[in-house]
Amino acid sequence: MEAQSPRSGLPLRGTAGLVIAVGVVVVLLISFPAYRWFFAISAGIGVGVALMLFVWHKLRPIREDDVENRRPLGLK
Repeated sequence: MEAQSPRSGLPLRGTAGLVIAVGVVVVLLISFPAYRWFFAISAGIGVGVALMLFVWHKLRPIREDDVENRRPLGLK
């Protein structure tokens, strides 16, 4: 029989986890100037990629013929 290992960290889910994550990001952004630059560059790259994907799929929508496997995970 295997011994269960204790979970590290706090078991936070849903809204509580999101609030704590946003709080940690805000504290880091306020405390350290290097995090501000990293966050700004990362957010800019993320928004840029999201915009490119949005435009790509707007111009070239996925058709029914393009989908080879309708149930890739085998879900019913």
